[in-house]
Amino acid sequence: MIETDILIAGGGIAGMSAAARFAADGHKVMIVDPAPADIGEGTDLRTTAFLQPGIETLKKAGVWDAIKPTGAELRVMRIVDAGGNEMTPRETADFDGAETTQGFFGWNVSNKAARVSLMAKLETLPNVDFRFSTTVTGFTGTARYGEATLSGGETVRAKLVVAADGRNSSLRDFAGIKHRRWAYDQSALVFVVTHDKPHDNISTEIHRTGGPLTLVPMPDLDGKPCSSVVWMTPADRAQQLYNMDDTTLSAEITHDTMSMFGPLTVASPRAVWPMISQVPSRLISARLALVAEAAHVVPPIGAQGLNMSLHDIETLAELMAKAKLKGDDIGATTLLKSYERKQLPKTLARVGGIDLLNRASMFEPRTLRDLRYAGLTAINRIGPLRKLAIKVGVGK
Repeated sequence: MIETDILIAGGGIAGMSAAARFAADGHKVMIVDPAPADIGEGTDLRTTAFLQPGIETLKKAGVWDAIKPTGAELRVMRIVDAGGNEMTPRETADFDGAETTQGFFGWNVSNKAARVSLMAKLETLPNVDFRFSTTVTGFTGTARYGEATLSGGETVRAKLVVAADGRNSSLRDFAGIKHRRWAYDQSALVFVVTHDKPHDNISTEIHRTGGPLTLVPMPDLDGKPCSSVVWMTPADRAQQLYNMDDTTLSAEITHDTMSMFGPLTVASPRAVWPMISQVPSRLISARLALVAEAAHVVPPIGAQGLNMSLHDIETLAELMAKAKLKGDDIGATTLLKSYERKQLPKTLARVGGIDLLNRASMFEPRTLRDLRYAGLTAINRIGPLRKLAIKVGVGK
């Protein structure tokens, strides 16, 4: 029998961030993940734009100083409406980080670099026990503790069990929490490009029929400006793009970005990710809290996904810190209900809002594309709407 304060299932970026954040407040943490200890080079080509609230959580976790040098600052969020297949932008809206209290929106970091930094941090923490090649095979929540069985045969008793084990969460299923999932017949093609023109720390999201095409600043590669690409498009076209050679794909993305960056050159392998959204009916059960993709899945629009996860983690951390200070139970039902009251309405609103934005970005009929254009124009030129867009964009 292993006893701990908190058991976290899932050792991805969210799970490791949660472990570091909770450990910083003095909790004893065990974290388990099915992956082996040697993560190698990995195949995840995605990057994450950490927005300011998420950065504050990583600072509290004591890991941001290690992550920050591996990424690029996001000073401006640029949204471009390109209509259907127009070759010049119809409307360009720049949301400047200078209009925020921090002076920037966030930082774009490769997922691999974030994982390496987080793992290195956890290895230094005496109150964190990281078990690789390990899964949770059963879970029961009681009035006193959560009891989980592990794939190695051990039993863990924890005051709180945190499900950070992804969109297909086993812990969520063990707790009988239902969820709703819907797909878009749309995929995201992800890869890295270099270009002649500097990105000037501007994240550019181009909306045309089929979905947004986003280029996010990265540090220079081989002396050339570099950006990560998330190209959301109908599933059939995503597969066609994926199958192209680098020269042909470079020409396609140069065309679809309207040569805004000059000629683009594919500079990495590519991967395809099917697009879905997902929400659960509840965020809690006895001694269990859902965070990250166990709690919400959204298309990669506006860098909301992992930043929503960090907001889950911070909300839970603050509630537990208050309970610990008072000598109260960090896994009590009252605390978990407070977590759900704070997070579930926000989760449903964010998932619903991103769903609407994604569907709007996929519009094919001219009248609907013109409606999207009118909406962007209004946000760009009407002060209160612009301020609201900046507030939402920074993740608040």
